Amino acid sequence: MRRALDLAREGIGLTSPNPAVGAVIVDAKGQVAGSDFHTYAGVKHAEVLAIEQAGERSRGATLYLNLEPCSHHGRTGPCAEAVIAAGIRRVFASIQDPNPEVSGRGFQRLREAGIDVHVGLEAEKAKQLNEAFAKYVRTKLPLVILKAGMTLDGKIAPPPEENAVSAPGAGGSSGGWITSEEARTHVQQLRHASDAIMVGVGTVLADDPLLTDRTGLPRRRRLLRVILDSRLRLPLESKVAQSAADHEDVLVFCSFPDEKRKAELQAHGIRVEQVPLAWPDGRPDMHRAMKRLGDLAITSVLVEGGAMVNWAVLEGRLVDKVFLYYAPKILAGTGSVPFAGGRGFSNMQEAAYVKRFRLHRFGEDFAVEGYLRDPYGEE
Repeated sequence: MRRALDLAREGIGLTSPNPAVGAVIVDAKGQVAGSDFHTYAGVKHAEVLAIEQAGERSRGATLYLNLEPCSHHGRTGPCAEAVIAAGIRRVFASIQDPNPEVSGRGFQRLREAGIDVHVGLEAEKAKQLNEAFAKYVRTKLPLVILKAGMTLDGKIAPPPEENAVSAPGAGGSSGGWITSEEARTHVQQLRHASDAIMVGVGTVLADDPLLTDRTGLPRRRRLLRVILDSRLRLPLESKVAQSAADHEDVLVFCSFPDEKRKAELQAHGIRVEQVPLAWPDGRPDMHRAMKRLGDLAITSVLVEGGAMVNWAVLEGRLVDKVFLYYAPKILAGTGSVPFAGGRGFSNMQEAAYVKRFRLHRFGEDFAVEGYLRDPYGEE
């Protein structure tokens, strides 16, 4: 099963909006007869690819995979039927399909055919691997991960009045990076696993980031760079604008569309869409923005700030998960930029509550990974 999970992880960046699935077939003699993983472009699912490798050795064999075999017609035929036809005797699967319309039906079909089915092996790892798929297939909304790098006292930039270019960004242009190279390398892994990255235009104005996936690993589609820019202030000379790829990978959400400015951005290959205001703060409605991303089959969004965007997704109860990196530094000062701005929650009962958290170490830094709500809807 661990081998199946490792194979599934090879599909990260290649499967969305489908789940990442790996499959291993062990023949009647206890030898691996076939193994493979799913990619969206490859069409065939992991079980079918593994069965094709195993051939006749599939008869009487055991299949290990991290997700329930599908039982419905999609881009391919039902995998459960392929497993039955191959003569597989036992199936070990980590979790049920989170799609409420099909969940459990694949297992039911296998059992009806006399196959011995076991569910739950390495379930937690399997659930985390496909949490974006789980959220999207249930709600048609993306999994929202709030990521930030900050000091121990929760600051993401020095006071603006002390550094003219500092702002609620990553810290690259505001007197040096806050977090370590090890932590920033891990951020790239988060980007690679995401369909989209979201920032406010203030971050672009302050830091001029590229906002790309720099892992060098293959992707099925480009990382969508989403800019919240109510008044279309995105500079045409910014790295984001200069690197836009024919309306494919930069999307600007605005609320006050100046038609001339909109035409200029579109001429640079940037997609511009209007979303209503979220009164009373005059910013784009985050709920409508997330709904639009879901309509575009974006299954996961990595929110990277700055402070007002962080507050907007927290206030809107849109965050599913946080990944917060802390450096062993204290910036102090009431003027330093906090991780989340805005008015804040008024009391501890309203405060966002992080559950099932884990700690990670990256060089001198550490990170808190945790959930504000369950992507599988089980809490």
